[in-house]
Amino acid sequence: MSDKRQKNQLSLAFVEEYRGEAPNGLSGGTESLMAKRGTESPAIDEQLMEEVCGRENCKRALARIKANKGSAGVDGMTVQQLPEFLKQHWPVIREQLLSGIYKPQPVKRVEIPKPDGGIRKLGIPTVLDRFIQQAVMQALQRRWDRTFSEHSYGFRPGRSAHQAVEQAQKYIAEGYRWVVDLDLEKFFDRVNHDKLMAKIAERVGDKRLLKLIRAFLTAGVLEDGLVNPVDEGTPQGGPLSPLLSNIMLDEFDRELERRGLRFARYADDSNIYVRSKRAGERVMESVKRFLTTKLKLRVNEQKSAVARPWERKFLGFSFTNGFKPKRRIAPQAVDRFKERVRELTSRTRGVSTERMAEDLTRYLRGWLGYFGKCETPSVLKGLEQWFRRRLRSAIWKQWKRGSTRFAELRKRGVSRDLAAQTAGSGIGPWRLADSPGLHIALPNAYFHSLEIPTLTVRS
Repeated sequence: MSDKRQKNQLSLAFVEEYRGEAPNGLSGGTESLMAKRGTESPAIDEQLMEEVCGRENCKRALARIKANKGSAGVDGMTVQQLPEFLKQHWPVIREQLLSGIYKPQPVKRVEIPKPDGGIRKLGIPTVLDRFIQQAVMQALQRRWDRTFSEHSYGFRPGRSAHQAVEQAQKYIAEGYRWVVDLDLEKFFDRVNHDKLMAKIAERVGDKRLLKLIRAFLTAGVLEDGLVNPVDEGTPQGGPLSPLLSNIMLDEFDRELERRGLRFARYADDSNIYVRSKRAGERVMESVKRFLTTKLKLRVNEQKSAVARPWERKFLGFSFTNGFKPKRRIAPQAVDRFKERVRELTSRTRGVSTERMAEDLTRYLRGWLGYFGKCETPSVLKGLEQWFRRRLRSAIWKQWKRGSTRFAELRKRGVSRDLAAQTAGSGIGPWRLADSPGLHIALPNAYFHSLEIPTLTVRS
């Protein structure tokens, strides 16, 4: 895998972590927008399942599942075991799909902490069901993606969180300096199945495929040894869920376009930009009514607000307050960066300096691939200085005893007097990490030799 491709894949992880990922210029008028994308719906196709099961489509789906890796589902089958399983059983599975009798297995419930607190519940399908979901998603996305709004950036080919943030920045520069920041309460858990299936049925005439999608939605969740039924929501963790979220919220996009509003949406994160606080309050109230009555979704009152853009965050970024706004890293994202670096450089990990550097490098490359798009280099410079000081402090702790510390300092070019003074100092590791002795022993060049990336000088 090339370095560039690896960097891009690493940076994608930060889109999910920091939502709460050439820019597409948007025209101001709704008419020109609709002319670009067209108002027609995709043709209803009654033979879609044959396309889903097609050889080339399945080859691409299998390659994607293998590249994404991921945990085993309720049956314990791993991604590595899937190709051999398909060699033996694909004819039977394909026949079940084509005859409309395939039944997905329940998903495995996994809880992960959210960056801003709380728990996010993921539903991990079996690798076989992930493969089938991926094949379905590919077939549908080829038909549907061109019909989605140009203001929708999440989980779409050729679109990214960075583009959504850059578009928001353009709105602010144009004078739309109030934001209606919408947070949908547990969106993926609250999607109404009947409403979603009705929308899909408008586009799909293949009853086998409709039955299969419904079966994925209602497959149930294995939790504490019991399979619990599911009557709402699209479990996060499967390849099909992001596309279904875009289908569900496409009506919302169309409504905002109809009103001529300026907005950017990435999955369930939506920001609408207006010229005044009063306009923002009106939009907030009317949009909440639309989401509640039309889509059966709820707005999280605590996390939503009408405010200045520089007081809010959008996909991990915020903006400076100036005539020409700049992208900056949101304070919450800076806090999470420091928390993660502390974990990776903790003395209690009990790993070597080389292993610590390797883990930190992997994290920094992914983080930089996402947040390197900020336009406030002073923040990056400050974080770089901070994590290097953190590393010096961690290495100092690893040396432990005074005799070891003195020997390491001398070996690394520190004079005898300064080494003795530093090794015998009674001040704490964090303060000592900024001392002349440790800067000589562990210069920036040392961290370069460990291939730890710099945040401020990028090619």
